[in-house]
Amino acid sequence: MNTQAPLDTQAGQLWGETLAWLSSHTLQIVLGTVAGAIIVLVLLGVKWLGVRICGTDPAHTHWRTVLGRVLAGTRLWFMIALAARLVGGYAGAPPSLANTIEVFFVVASTLQAALWARELTLGVIEHRAGGAETSGLGSAIGIIRLLVTIAIFAIALVVVLDNLGVNVTGLIAGLGIGGIAIGLAAQGIFADLFAALAILFDKPFRRGDYIRWDTTSGTVEQIGLKSTRVRSISGEEVVISNKNLLDKELHNMARLNRRRFVQSFGIVYQTSPEVCARIPKIVEDAVSGCEKCVFLRCGMTGYGTSSLDFSLEIDVRSEVWSEVFETRHQVLVTLLERFNQEGIAFAYPVQIGFTAAPDGTLIMPYPPEEGDGEHAQER
Repeated sequence: MNTQAPLDTQAGQLWGETLAWLSSHTLQIVLGTVAGAIIVLVLLGVKWLGVRICGTDPAHTHWRTVLGRVLAGTRLWFMIALAARLVGGYAGAPPSLANTIEVFFVVASTLQAALWARELTLGVIEHRAGGAETSGLGSAIGIIRLLVTIAIFAIALVVVLDNLGVNVTGLIAGLGIGGIAIGLAAQGIFADLFAALAILFDKPFRRGDYIRWDTTSGTVEQIGLKSTRVRSISGEEVVISNKNLLDKELHNMARLNRRRFVQSFGIVYQTSPEVCARIPKIVEDAVSGCEKCVFLRCGMTGYGTSSLDFSLEIDVRSEVWSEVFETRHQVLVTLLERFNQEGIAFAYPVQIGFTAAPDGTLIMPYPPEEGDGEHAQER
């Protein structure tokens, strides 16, 4: 009963002061209540606007949707606490009632700020990810959302306790030591988690991109919280941790707006110098007639063992590999047709054998007989 009496006394005192305040400050209370109601209505309108903005973009991939999420996260209890704080301050509430309203407002405003911070953080993350579904980070987004929620509300709890006069030094120290212990125990998991966040924000690749590292290449199928799954060109699924993947030199073949091909070819040595001089122009005309192709250069590069060697460089302006492959096929077929029309023969390896007698006399091919040169001139 001894501990119960002070609480009863405080409650009675609060009730008596409240009744006295209501009777002596009726006009101020009415005006403050009207102002508070207007504020609540305005905040409800802001929340409705946020809900409407979110409805226009269900994937949450635009900045206006991030703002809409923050506005839609406004809670009614925060509106009431704000209105009560304004009414109490304007109407001069008694100390006991003012302290009660202050405590309610501190708790409500801190929790509301935590909700706004949570929605803003998650909105920015999903905006950078381009949507959980399109980015392939659907499973990771759920865990990231949980971690962000825990971190923000833990900070909010410390702020509330500190504003209520509780000594939070020991709590902060305990949370710090516990965080260090958890970080050391799960540093591998956190390394992959931060690597997943790096993939999320830096976007070195996305789901569906064709990437290559070391001797492995394939299409990204899923980006998880700890690992990334890639379907290789031979069909098997390759699983690699996010940290190890980012530590390597990645080649994202899906980001190419053009692909360059160098095609070497050789023509027979019997081709005249005049025709060799015309070959670059012939090739340019053939390549320019193909869609999405850009001719760069063509010319003779050397004298081969059985051919006059040429090199052709072209750019195919496309990001789709199937289109690039088909365009290259079209260029080579067109080039073959033009060479056939011009009578230009492609070279192939040729070997000539010589047969000689034991004394070194040439037997085959047969040496020219005497008079063959004169008859050849006459002919």
